[in-house]
Order: sequence, then C-alpha cells, then structure tokens
Amino acid sequence: MSQDQTDGGGPGTAPAGGGPPEYAELPAYAERVLDVADLIPPGRVMTYGDVAEWLGDGGPRQVGRAMALYGSAVPWWRVVRSDGTLLPSHELRALEHYRAEGTPLREASRQAEGHIPKLDMRRARWDGRGVEGGEGEEAHT
Repeated sequence: MSQDQTDGGGPGTAPAGGGPPEYAELPAYAERVLDVADLIPPGRVMTYGDVAEWLGDGGPRQVGRAMALYGSAVPWWRVVRSDGTLLPSHELRALEHYRAEGTPLREASRQAEGHIPKLDMRRARWDGRGVEGGEGEEAHT
C-alpha cells in the first residue's frame, strides 16, 4: 500500500476507529477485508455488505468493524454505506478522494444538511469482476 492511499497512513487516520495498537496482530478476517478494499479501483466503491458477500464470510457489521479499526491502511473511502451517504465526521476527507478519483456523485439538494453530496451508487458500485479469489463474478446490485 502506498502512503497516498492512506492520507499519510498510520494509526489515527482510520475513520471512526483510530487504528490498531502497533503491537497488535491483524486479525485474519480484518486482513481479508482490507485486501478487498485494496482491490477496489479508483472511482468505484463497494458496500460493507458487498465486501462480506465477495468474501463469502461475515456481514456488513463485521466488515464495518474491521474497517473502523484497521481501515487507515487502505483506501477506506471506497468501502461505503449502501445508501450512498458519506461516513459521518469523515465526509469532507472522503469527498476530496471521490472528487480526485472521479467517483460518481449525486449532488445534495439545498434542503440537505450541509449540502453534502451522496455517492451515485448505481454508477459507482463495483462488483469485483475481473478479480480472482472472490465471489465477485456476479453483479452486486
């Protein structure tokens, strides 16, 4: 993983979790989740549930927990909520990445709090096709 993928990397940069203690060994499930996050191409996203389905193990909550604790080591902004809303308290950092990568967005209405756009899930969602080792042969819609 390159430093440009991690916002400078290291503990404290993960959304909603801060990162693991440096002496902690990465749990096997978390390592698998991070491997999938690393595969997601720039400009595309997978939901927490998509990642769990691709792995054939766990569910959205387990993926979310792994991302919260260890996600600073990967492009965390590419693993998202299924409704396309940006991760609370990390919206602006994620939005910078989405815009830089050309991730499809739906602009927020003027009534939306803070006018923060949402991801255009129909266009941004990646199904993992072309990658060996996962359940990504079927479209995740």
